[in-house]
Amino acid sequence: MDALSFLDQEIQNLKDQGVYRIPRVLSGEQKPVAYYDGKKVINLSSNNYLGLANHPRLKEAAIKATEKFGVGSGAVRTIAGTMDIHREFEEKLAKFKNVEACLVFQSGFTANSGTVSSILGREDVIISDELNHASIIDGSRLSRAQIKVFPHGDLEALEESLKTSEGRRTLVITDGVFSMDGDIAKLPEIAKLAKQYGAILMVDDAHASGVLGRNGRGTVDHFDLHGQVDIQVGTLSKAIGGLGGYVAGPQKLIDYLVQRARPFLFSTSHPPGVIAAASEAIDILMEEPELIDRLWDNTAFFRKGLQDLGFDTGPSETPIIPVIVGDERKTMELADQLFEEGVFAQGIAFPTVPKGKARVRTIITAAHTKEELQYALDAFAKVGRKLGLL
Repeated sequence: MDALSFLDQEIQNLKDQGVYRIPRVLSGEQKPVAYYDGKKVINLSSNNYLGLANHPRLKEAAIKATEKFGVGSGAVRTIAGTMDIHREFEEKLAKFKNVEACLVFQSGFTANSGTVSSILGREDVIISDELNHASIIDGSRLSRAQIKVFPHGDLEALEESLKTSEGRRTLVITDGVFSMDGDIAKLPEIAKLAKQYGAILMVDDAHASGVLGRNGRGTVDHFDLHGQVDIQVGTLSKAIGGLGGYVAGPQKLIDYLVQRARPFLFSTSHPPGVIAAASEAIDILMEEPELIDRLWDNTAFFRKGLQDLGFDTGPSETPIIPVIVGDERKTMELADQLFEEGVFAQGIAFPTVPKGKARVRTIITAAHTKEELQYALDAFAKVGRKLGLL
């Protein structure tokens, strides 16, 4: 008997619900107009916010570092895999984020899960927004701390959880920009409450890194809350264009994570080429702020276009712009027919978002032209009317 035969039925259930997806395959570079499954499409599914994934300067930096240092580091950071290029980048990143120190992880996911699970234990309490990223949820579970989840953005519920927290220590954690709705956390109010009740405050800035704040410094800089957020997590895999994540904060936090964060301790460090490209990306953020201006100009253009057509874009405030449909099957039909029209915008359904909240999520980049975005809007109009959504 096949021990995994039960998966046949589970897969069929997904197909029956219309939510079974096969990842589309990219041929060539991650560009605003790209080839997926052999078809030329306007790409509205990429996290490459600033177009840096294929920037000539990042390519050159990666090649030079590979030629100088090789393709891999050969070990985890705490054994033999800490190279001078890693240290130099972390120092640059700390200066960029206006903190004492930074530590690079293999991904944003491991940065979140590794940090939460290492600094908290059974005697502690985690208070988490219900729409926080899966990496925060998993890290919270791994910590074995008591977990309190408050309704998204509900400050009264957050304060009530803080009032009733009886843990040894309490961590309040929130996304800076929420990845499915594109709204920004009420960070000034959250920071005030965390300070009032003596809680640690942690912000996941994956979708704010390179997008919000001066030169893309993130949510803390956007709200001018330097010194009021204890732990910042960011990514090198989205606007920065490469791969990885990082934790930024006090030196003592970084010193402790080096000793106890399991993903850092048990995963081989970044290849030199990856780190060199990320370092070059930070230089570009400092030298070319017009990239972020273009990103926000394109975002405003596309959001207004969708809203003028009559689509529900939810609470989006950022380049993440959902087109909320609700019905899972209808959402996937919208995504599939958009693809046939030459627009790649991914359908998102349960469990990534709550049931009844299915949507096609679009992500706008600085590299899109207005002509490309208008083509996408025309496709949304055509397919939306065909499916009875408009």
